[in-house]
Amino acid sequence: MKNRKNMGCRIKGCMERGAWAELYFMVLAMSQGLRVSSPYGGFGPYDVGVEGVGPILRVQVKCTMCRHRKGGYSLSVRGPRLLGYPRGTVDFFALYIIPTDDWYIIPYAVIGEKNTTLYFTPQGKRQKYGRYQEAWHLLLNATKGRRKQGTEIRACIEDGDAAGASREGEDAQAARGTLRVRRMFRGLFER
Repeated sequence: MKNRKNMGCRIKGCMERGAWAELYFMVLAMSQGLRVSSPYGGFGPYDVGVEGVGPILRVQVKCTMCRHRKGGYSLSVRGPRLLGYPRGTVDFFALYIIPTDDWYIIPYAVIGEKNTTLYFTPQGKRQKYGRYQEAWHLLLNATKGRRKQGTEIRACIEDGDAAGASREGEDAQAARGTLRVRRMFRGLFER
């Protein structure tokens, strides 16, 4: 792992490099003791869900190799349709500078809805976002918070199934559930 920062530089396509940065972020978050998930198909308004004992946080991962003329790096923080990220869609930004192998964990409140380009000087003493460099503790602390409301789960069961479910074992109930899901999906694709 000594040369891990060079691995991202070898990936030529922007999309592939972005996917690699997301996976790299997930591995590092898991090494901090957090659980991670990714919206199926990449269609969510965020890249990675991160959770501990508290709420699930929505994290947008960005990466750059783009050198700025003053010796640092620039990173464009653009959301869907090249606009900023609307309030409530992202909780944190995880910004990765590939050549220096530096992560910046920045709360949404710091960047907000701005469609902006940020500048980083990872080795500099007076950098604007220096306190967020490798700030994994921000994610850890945010996932420890208590939820304000309990999770509400709603379910229903048909009357005929209630008597059978009480008599049959858990395996039979799971098999019926699986069968219902398969029937539902088959129905979606049949014409």
